[in-house]
Amino acid sequence: MSEYRNIDLSAWTKVGEGGNGVTYENPSQSDIILKVNKPRLSCLDTVKHEYEVSQAVERLGLPTPKMYEMVRVGDAYATIAQRIKHKKSLSRICHDEPQRIEEMAALLCEQGKQLFATPCDTTFFPSRREQVLQAISKASFVSRRNRELIRSFAESIPENDHCVHGDFQTGNLIMSDGKCYWIDLDRVAHGDPMFDIGHLFQVCKVYSSMKQVQDIFHMTKEQLMRFWDAFAKAYTGLDDHTEFDHMAGKFACLDIIVRTHFVAPTLAEKVFFGIYVRRLVKQYYKQ
Repeated sequence: MSEYRNIDLSAWTKVGEGGNGVTYENPSQSDIILKVNKPRLSCLDTVKHEYEVSQAVERLGLPTPKMYEMVRVGDAYATIAQRIKHKKSLSRICHDEPQRIEEMAALLCEQGKQLFATPCDTTFFPSRREQVLQAISKASFVSRRNRELIRSFAESIPENDHCVHGDFQTGNLIMSDGKCYWIDLDRVAHGDPMFDIGHLFQVCKVYSSMKQVQDIFHMTKEQLMRFWDAFAKAYTGLDDHTEFDHMAGKFACLDIIVRTHFVAPTLAEKVFFGIYVRRLVKQYYKQ
């Protein structure tokens, strides 16, 4: 008999969907939410890791919904967590009220700096730098010459024992009654904040023309680029953030590669990743 109780989805209503999973609510249990990961991320080890990381993040004092239980949904594993009522992600706020994009970018900057200033439990959370170096060594979709360029840059990054989110973007900071919460914390690590900022740059600048990305983040290409511009100005305090963008582009390249550390890429994904790594190396590593 399974140690995890089985959930019948017929009693639940789908209320959201992101890049990694789908969330459901149950009218008779209004204080909880069910998250079912997409197929490649719904195995026992992946969901158990997400569950344990969420509890560890809560112990660090970072604002995040409480994680209550692991469950089964058919053959998949899932989690039940605290439901934050009347919540909205920054993505949704920017979509519904585009005049607030600059305000939300400044908020993500503020909350991000608090996250980056939080000392990480390095006995539990991994080093993002080490994850990146491991992923580079296995990145068959990167040419040998480019791999050495990228590896040399990654090795130059100093270790940092403060927190990084791992999926730092507008969908993973939610608001409710004026309070902010981080969600989707399964890739928290310790490392240079630019690892997170490179991911945001990737979403807002590198991938912003893709309809799939626009649909996930509920924002147009122009809005995503506008968000990045406002975030970069808030983070650096400079109107001209060209140098910051250049560094973010370098870390965006690392971010593409480190994705393969968490989920083995398909052949199509390897082709896709290879194309974008080449573009980023040409633009940000060879100048």
